[in-house]
Amino acid sequence: MLPQDLRQVVEEDILSRVLKPTRYLGTEWNAVHKDLESVRVRMVFAFPDVYEVGMSHLGLRILYGLINESHDFLMERVFAPWVDMEQKLRERNLPLFSLESYRPVADFDVVGFTLQYEMSFTNVLNMLDMAGIPLRSADRGEGHPLVIAGGPCAFNPEPLADFIDLFLIGDSEESLPEFLEVVGRCKPDPQARPERSRVLAEAAKIPGVYVPAFYDVSYQEGGAVAAVTPNREGVPSRVTKRVVADLDQAYFPTRPIVPFMEVIHDRIMLEVLRGCTRGCRFCQAGILYRPVRERSPEVLLQQAAELVKKTGYDEIALTSLSTADYSCVQLLAGALLDAYQDQGVGLSLPSLRVDAFSVDLAKEIQRVRRSGLTFAPEAGTQRLRDVINKGVTEEDLMEAVRAAFAAGWKSIKLYFMIGLPTERDEDLEGIAGLARRVLEWGRDFQRNVSVTVSVSSFVPKAHTPFQWVPQDRVEELKRKQAYLRSRLRDRRITYNYHEAELSFLEAVFAKGDRRLSDVLELAWRKGCRFDSWSEHFRFNAWLDAFRECGVDPSFYAHRPVSLEEVLPWDHIDTGVTKHYLAREYRLALAGVATRDCRQVHCPGCGVCPGLNVGLVIKGGEGHAAP
Repeated sequence: MLPQDLRQVVEEDILSRVLKPTRYLGTEWNAVHKDLESVRVRMVFAFPDVYEVGMSHLGLRILYGLINESHDFLMERVFAPWVDMEQKLRERNLPLFSLESYRPVADFDVVGFTLQYEMSFTNVLNMLDMAGIPLRSADRGEGHPLVIAGGPCAFNPEPLADFIDLFLIGDSEESLPEFLEVVGRCKPDPQARPERSRVLAEAAKIPGVYVPAFYDVSYQEGGAVAAVTPNREGVPSRVTKRVVADLDQAYFPTRPIVPFMEVIHDRIMLEVLRGCTRGCRFCQAGILYRPVRERSPEVLLQQAAELVKKTGYDEIALTSLSTADYSCVQLLAGALLDAYQDQGVGLSLPSLRVDAFSVDLAKEIQRVRRSGLTFAPEAGTQRLRDVINKGVTEEDLMEAVRAAFAAGWKSIKLYFMIGLPTERDEDLEGIAGLARRVLEWGRDFQRNVSVTVSVSSFVPKAHTPFQWVPQDRVEELKRKQAYLRSRLRDRRITYNYHEAELSFLEAVFAKGDRRLSDVLELAWRKGCRFDSWSEHFRFNAWLDAFRECGVDPSFYAHRPVSLEEVLPWDHIDTGVTKHYLAREYRLALAGVATRDCRQVHCPGCGVCPGLNVGLVIKGGEGHAAP
């Protein structure tokens, strides 16, 4: 079926019968429509969740603009169709298609998935199946597109290794264009398919590219990984992540797509910095995105001017892992408010530190419109906050909360985790006690105050100091959730928590290896998809899949791992040394904190000399890489 015929069928017979049809139009403001026959390499960016989630992803905005600026390349988009759309397409035997051209996904040279969350993996398989692409890399031939993936979950690529042809590890602004150049060189002519084996062989030479088929995995008798070794010459034993050294020189989109429908983050996103050095020991992003690299206020102001003019948004979000840590944040916020306040364009600060400075900053930033405030103490006692290296005291929280209520906020959201290493019931009691004290502090300033306590279950992640830690069993997580529920019985306190079963599966795939591929495929065949959506989560189907495949999920989630054990992801190099992570793990058990390297001497994580990229601090001197 030709793309124009497919579009006609979808628009005339399907869109009026599905929820949120604007998810599938592809004609938004600033969407790029190129002649597919005029470019050498055609890629589709595949986001394994619904449109409104995917269109909030900054990485999509960056890569979509970057690739489409090239005359030789094209990038279109595809998102996981919601269950109603999937049903309509399968009933009519119609393929999954890209939004811009309605061309079948299987017709592209490259299908690139972003892996933001482990529980999207079944959606990856479902999208491949809907596109008519064989699930397993080994089953694809010269007539099939290359299936690639990147994002934070690519730092433990092994659970998806049998399904993905190659992974891009780290910042892909540099590695993706290099890979597409290889694809272009491996095509006999622009309209032909690239030579698959040649592409993989040449791409494996690109720094930051991991081709799973070029590595063999062996296992010990007890089930642990014995080794991951290259099976051909010229392939690195460890794949080191790519890092954009200078964000001022990096590409940033100033003409992003503006959706017709409301999406999760429906606003301008200014990336003020990348990375975080605060060193929370549970936080994978704090390791994966090191070192801290800031953008200069001058560049950000220029980007903001273009974005306001070309999008029409009335809000600018200053985004990063910890925006209040941006060294020029006050200068930048003041300049943006001076420039756009009279136009009704407001500012938002998605991430706040637990301190009064952040509240004062939020008060200044939110002059145009005020949103809620969220603080993340993470743990209920100082002992446990020292274990996880949070660097926050109750006095810090009290000052921040009192400053917020004094400034006029009536509600505060507190974010905690349960199941953290060394946690005891007194730590849970500490969560309830903190929530009640926040209410008391608020009543010193206002009568009608409220607190929302949001609690997630700790999931040990690869490349963190807690990668060796077992997760609490589901029954224990549920006991802790119930304990907190009993201690937070106050109409002024709202208590939210995540499903323990979902956190368990997340831990399995976060720490898993290639033996999970059969489980993943069988769970998908049993109907698992949109696992992170509670109405579609089918835990029993997952348990059946594990049992039928003879795989014990507790081996991954609940087993203590020795510091000497080979981990499934040890061949992926973040720049942070395993020695440093082990030292941080020992310090955690001793309850000893590690200071932020921007404030004291270098703690020796290894990332700056290992990657030859230093801290870039625009409001002061950054440490140069040795």
